This record gives sequence, structure tokens and C-alpha cells, in this order.
Amino acid sequence: MDHLFAEVNRAVKEGYNVVVLSDRGVNHELAPIPSLLAVAGVHHHLIREGTRTRVGLVLESGEPREVHHFALLIGYGCGAVNPYLAFETLDDMLREGLLTGIDHKTACKNYLKGAMKGVVKVISKMGISTIQSYWGAQIFEAVGLKKQFVDRYFCWTPSRVEGVGIDVIAQEVLLRHQHAYPKRQVNGHALDAGGQYQWRDGGEYHLFNPQTVHKLQAAVRTGSYKIFKEYSSLVNEQSRTLAT
Repeated sequence: MDHLFAEVNRAVKEGYNVVVLSDRGVNHELAPIPSLLAVAGVHHHLIREGTRTRVGLVLESGEPREVHHFALLIGYGCGAVNPYLAFETLDDMLREGLLTGIDHKTACKNYLKGAMKGVVKVISKMGISTIQSYWGAQIFEAVGLKKQFVDRYFCWTPSRVEGVGIDVIAQEVLLRHQHAYPKRQVNGHALDAGGQYQWRDGGEYHLFNPQTVHKLQAAVRTGSYKIFKEYSSLVNEQSRTLAT
């Protein structure tokens, strides 16, 4: 982050008025700085330096892909986002035949339209009527981040529940990087099932999954207290699979 700040300072001194933060250089040796950390860190560094109004911030990253990602980035001072991996994913889906009756341009247009409508909906729920008013307003609260870390990179963001600092975040980045570039390549052509939103076999654990839903339905239909206790134990005993 200190190196990034120095590079941005140099660009400002040389007269550049747009700074592009990019993670396209990721490879076996280089892991990316989380995009929100990079954007917010540079944004507040330039404010401290008194040069923030001299440059615009643009992010080119494979990380942001959904509405909340874009909402956070804009809220912490990012003027434009190029989610290149999302566009490349659309291209891949077109090649695989997963998207039919549509071309590249229309697919990207639909994706951007959905993302923009989502961001506008988020800010309207906050009672803000224009992107200009939302841009850099950082109307968020941090949960699980150390105050010292927040004060340096996410200044003025409330952090009532402290937690991890930049050391732990760096370790998490390296864990994801090692997963992407394993020493022994097992299958380099298939992504994990995921399942962050919808349940997937072998994906992320969900509190309500086929097993718990089946137990609840069986208990209700048969009036069996024994089956209900099996259901409630699956939901309540979360020591191994935390979901809330």
C-alpha cells in the first residue's frame, strides 16, 4: 500500500489527472491488493496529501462483479470501474452456448444496465438522489475491522466492533492466491461450485439446505417431535459450520 501511495504521488506530480488502479498483473508470483482497500486507501491518502481534487480514480479489476461491490467502490471515491473479468465471463458463456440469442455487445450492455440500476436502488434506499452525492460519501459501517486499520485506509468509517487488521487481510489474499495458483495443478479448467447465494452441492454451507428443509417438512407433515429435534439440532449446533 505504501508503494501504491508513492506511485500515485509520482503520477500527480507529473501532471496526470486520471489514475488507473489495475490488478491485471496478477500471476504466480504476484497477488492482488483487494480492490476496495486499494481504492479507499488511495482516496484517503490523496485527501491527506491535499491533492485529491487533482485526479480522478478509475479501477480496472477482476474482483468486482455485483451491485454491492460497485456501490462500495463508488462510495469510497472510485469514479469508474472496469470489471473486466465479468465481461470475459460473459464472452465465455457465449462461447459455451450458455447464453443464446444474444451477442457480446448486448450481453455487456444488459450486465451494465442491471449493475447501474442496482447501484441507483441502493443509494435511493439510503435517501440519496444522485450518484454525485453518493460518490465518496462512504455511508457504511465496518464490522470486524481493526480501528487502526480503518483509520488509515477507510477514514471516518465507524468501526464499533473491532477485528482484523492488514496483516490478516494479507494472509487471506495469499490463501485465495494459492488456491488460484496451486503448486500441484489438479484441475485448472473448472471453478468451484460456489453457492454463495443458491445452495450448491459441495459449495458454500447454507443454514437452510436440502437436509434441514427435508427435516422441517417431515416434522411438520408427520407431527414428529423426534424429527423436529433432529432439524433443530442441525440449525442450532453451528459450532462447525457457522452460518450466522
